[in-house]
Amino acid sequence: MRLAVLDVCVWLEEYQSGQPRFGEVLSVWLRRAVPEAQITVLNIGEGAPLPVADAFDGYLLGGSEKGVYDDAPWMAPLRQFLQDVRRAGRPVFGICFGHQIMADVYGGKAEYLGAAEVGVRHFEIDGLFVTGHVWHQDQVTQVPPGAQVIGSADYCPVAALAYEFPAMSVQFHPEYSAEYVADFLARSRGEVLSAEETDAALAQFSRSDVQADLFADRAGAFFRDAYAARVKS
Repeated sequence: MRLAVLDVCVWLEEYQSGQPRFGEVLSVWLRRAVPEAQITVLNIGEGAPLPVADAFDGYLLGGSEKGVYDDAPWMAPLRQFLQDVRRAGRPVFGICFGHQIMADVYGGKAEYLGAAEVGVRHFEIDGLFVTGHVWHQDQVTQVPPGAQVIGSADYCPVAALAYEFPAMSVQFHPEYSAEYVADFLARSRGEVLSAEETDAALAQFSRSDVQADLFADRAGAFFRDAYAARVKS
């Protein structure tokens, strides 16, 4: 099974030197559940071209500093790519921005809702309560036709979606460790977020008990099931 991680973040050297890039963090998280897969990271946010839809057996679309309403050079091609992936029957799993733009492309809506949510939040996923790391100021506000809400939080009613075609997404960041985000926050204190916002988020991450394999098994089963169904057909 060949999977591609689509990294749509811009690397900020002044805050992130020495850290693994976002796409690598995503691939490490995914390998926990599908160690047999060949995983390729594509840095779309830094100019790498999107593949044709059937070039890989599945796609993991990560977070971004952009919103669905922005006009980055890769945004329109990504929207078309997501439609092509759906038509090709290839599974796509979205995280944070990935969750939002998938909902937007597939008939729902995502919007800017104000101050950034950064830290540790509690979610209910299929009746189970979990904690996850978050960093976002946009949310899905309208569920796409045929999609099912499988996760929610008090502050975020549409925190996870499962589609009637092979697509799934979550608002939280299961791939982020507390240390990874805290390092970025400490280096960028007062620059990306205010000093007060940074300190409040750092306090939450210092007490975090989020598991490194959060939702990884669910994502792994999602990709395996879609691959097995396509091979069988």
